[in-house]
Amino acid sequence: MTTSPAPLDAQLLLLDKHQVDALLSPDDVLQAVREAFVLHSEREGRVFPVVREPLRTGGVFGIKSGDVQAQGLLGFKAAGFWPANRQRGGEPHQATILLIDPATGRPLCVIDGNTVTTVRTGAAGGLGLQQLARPDSTRLCVFGTGVQARIQLDFALRLVPSLREVLYISTSGQRNAAFEAHFTGRCDIAPASDSNAAVAQSDIVITATPGGGALFDLEAVRPGTHLNCVGADTRGKRELPEGLLPRVRLFVDDRTQAQQIGETQWSPDTPCVELGDLLSGKTAVERAADDITVFDMTGLALQDLTVARLLHARAAEAGMGTRIAWPW
Repeated sequence: MTTSPAPLDAQLLLLDKHQVDALLSPDDVLQAVREAFVLHSEREGRVFPVVREPLRTGGVFGIKSGDVQAQGLLGFKAAGFWPANRQRGGEPHQATILLIDPATGRPLCVIDGNTVTTVRTGAAGGLGLQQLARPDSTRLCVFGTGVQARIQLDFALRLVPSLREVLYISTSGQRNAAFEAHFTGRCDIAPASDSNAAVAQSDIVITATPGGGALFDLEAVRPGTHLNCVGADTRGKRELPEGLLPRVRLFVDDRTQAQQIGETQWSPDTPCVELGDLLSGKTAVERAADDITVFDMTGLALQDLTVARLLHARAAEAGMGTRIAWPW
């Protein structure tokens, strides 16, 4: 058997932040993330073991990777959290995605992954609310006012039309005028001074903080509440109080990841259902009005890859991005 010589004119496509922002729309991301959940449920997409390690610089570095063999989709996201970036005027979350040709191992596209991570996580949270929150939910409480808190609330208001009131708790405990302004006209939004009271009054609770410890007391969570938990994505992080998970109906994006780096690490024997099994129809869940439900979100590599594939295709159609020679 003869093989063709390696091409000397091979190119690598680079998509920077501004190009990614121009190519993405929330509806497209929502569709891509739903596909990722279903692929994961049907085991057509593989999720490889996660790397998530602290650095001496004070940051946390991680790699999430996977593939969809039937679609020729392979790649990874190198990402993490560098809190000192705030002092430099930069974003502490940093991510870069690389798509790879599974037939040759050659890189196809390098993508700034910050917006991808932000929006795909917001879309995943929105899908969790659609599946698990009570459909008559009117009041939401969100912990955090950063990039992820904002996108989680954005998708919540898009996908749960009954929401009317939002309480928020900032890490500083102060009013955040810029956060409020982002949602002007979409809901009644105000800061909460008492986190326990805010949780007790809310139908939906979203936790989107650095995960430094329990954000409220166990007794604050009332029957019927749904919680989307975003901040626990590393060993040792948590946002929920001790003893809550054994009392709830627990849903995760990936069972193994949740037990290793999510809220579920604190109660790894708690029975759970993967959200993709609901979206694929593999499992049906009847939610009682007084059920407390939790969606433990650790982030699937497949979500990054399905969104990255979309960006790669859109950039090719639009002639966007920077192409550089990448000969064999």
